[in-house]
Amino acid sequence: MADHASQSVNIAATPEQCFAVASDFEHYPQWAHDVKEAAVLARDEQGRATEVEFRTSALGRSTHYTLRYDYSQAPTVMSWHMVSGDIMRSIDGSYTFTPGADGGTEATYTLAIELIVPLPGFVKRRAEVRIVNSVKDLKARIEAA
Repeated sequence: MADHASQSVNIAATPEQCFAVASDFEHYPQWAHDVKEAAVLARDEQGRATEVEFRTSALGRSTHYTLRYDYSQAPTVMSWHMVSGDIMRSIDGSYTFTPGADGGTEATYTLAIELIVPLPGFVKRRAEVRIVNSVKDLKARIEAA
């Protein structure tokens, strides 16, 4: 069974600006804390990455996985699912960018992940917190620009 986690933050930027940074995978290693490498494997007719291979640090080791992206609701939603991975059975997630009354954006990161090897609850919770905190990394990257 997959574990689910979600976190929201307010970002001082438009949904379009948030989407642009979130979909710029080649630059993830510069700002996404646990992403060590990101390689775009395929693009759609608009030049957006549709398949991306990641190497990240997770649970004290390096892990590889490939995600396929869906832009059918862009720029307010960017979702993904796992194509392949070494320690995961599945990964499904999304960024949702909702315009705020103040001209900013509420960014919500949602993730469902199922690992091949079961982990103790406290280890999973610690990993979930690190993963969903990536929305805070996104906020820092956008607001620093």
